[in-house]
Amino acid sequence: MAYTLQSITLHTDNSPSGMARINEVWKDIVSGKIPLMFDNEGHFLQGLSPISLYTNYASEETGAYDLTIFTATAEFFAKMEQKVGAGTYKKYDFDGEDISEAANKAWAQVWKDKDSGAIRRAFSKDYESTVPGEYTKDGRAHCYLYIAVR
Repeated sequence: MAYTLQSITLHTDNSPSGMARINEVWKDIVSGKIPLMFDNEGHFLQGLSPISLYTNYASEETGAYDLTIFTATAEFFAKMEQKVGAGTYKKYDFDGEDISEAANKAWAQVWKDKDSGAIRRAFSKDYESTVPGEYTKDGRAHCYLYIAVR
């Protein structure tokens, strides 16, 4: 009997040990050990993108939060673009040699914009999608952040 896992959530923070936990979960997702992008028989589920959802912030980016990883179809991105157009989210799009570089650049810009007052983060629900270079047209990794703003 085939099944699919809908999401996985962990309570973490941005400390070195918190980041290590996040990296470990992602390794297990990409390998199929946690069958989020695969069915229980190891078959890759086409048309799905893994998404990180950040919620339940204890105290902005310096405190603990819940990280939920789920998969979404292209429809998710279309809805997020509508929210960007409505002004409830700001989109960040950065590339890099690998997904870590792309994500680090994107988050650094978010924190810079918050600290400078360029954005007012809501700290409600933020979304991240990172795409390895082997799946992009330009061969570079990309990080797309959708940050809730007030």
